[in-house]
Amino acid sequence: MSAGLLLLVCAGAVLYSAEAQDPYTELPDYYKKGVNLTLEQLNSHVGVHHHFRFLRSLEKSDIESGFGTRYVFHNFYLKPTWCPKGTPTSSPQRCPFRNDRPLMDCAVCYKTAEDQIQTNPKPYLDCIQKPRLTEAMRTARIAHCKKMNYNSGAPTLLASKLPS
Repeated sequence: MSAGLLLLVCAGAVLYSAEAQDPYTELPDYYKKGVNLTLEQLNSHVGVHHHFRFLRSLEKSDIESGFGTRYVFHNFYLKPTWCPKGTPTSSPQRCPFRNDRPLMDCAVCYKTAEDQIQTNPKPYLDCIQKPRLTEAMRTARIAHCKKMNYNSGAPTLLASKLPS
């Protein structure tokens, strides 16, 4: 009887873990675009030999400034996988994580209009292996994103005063 119950519990655990959502798929599209941009840049680097996958978000913020414009800041971890760079895979999300390499701590900030990343201001990307990230580097990232010129446009009609 107890063996049957144990088998039932194990089968339930396997089914539960199989249905668990990948953290990347749960991100809103405007955050996914920043992760994708970061992965493209990272994979184009000569020193990177394996694919990376999104692991989890550390900090997220977005400001919607109207007219389909949004300003996004996203700090997240990427984890290396066993799939070599350049190997055609139908989905990089299927590459198994490897635990013998450090995580990449990435920060990205950018402007989107109609859900497309804009080139002005230029998107800011910064990734470094987690053990090498210092508090000064973290502060510099945030300062860089804060000083980017985020101008949401002219004052609206409601903000203007009518003559008396």
